[in-house]
Amino acid sequence: LSAARPRASDLLKQLGLSTRMEHRPSQMSGGEQQRVAVARAFMNEPDLVLMDEPTGNLDTATAEALHDEIARLNEVEGRAFVVVTHNPLLAERAKTTLRIHAGELVEGG
Repeated sequence: LSAARPRASDLLKQLGLSTRMEHRPSQMSGGEQQRVAVARAFMNEPDLVLMDEPTGNLDTATAEALHDEIARLNEVEGRAFVVVTHNPLLAERAKTTLRIHAGELVEGG
């Protein structure tokens, strides 16, 4: 536990939650809870992160900061991401996108 605390603190700072470290989920907004979930996903430094609408409850500035962090982790640390999103700003930053309509793959590349 003591070894995990510095890593958790760093992740929460990166996601703009440094002042919320001691708060319970019920004391946080939906967007803050979502950023904590992202921090949890990054905690063990996985090679692959699966994300479903990671910026769905976030304001524009916070969403863009998360987009930047995803790009940094991909480019600098070599982490891979599979992201399901309706957010065109996040989708256009991806190196590869697949589009699904009515359960069918309609575009890939």
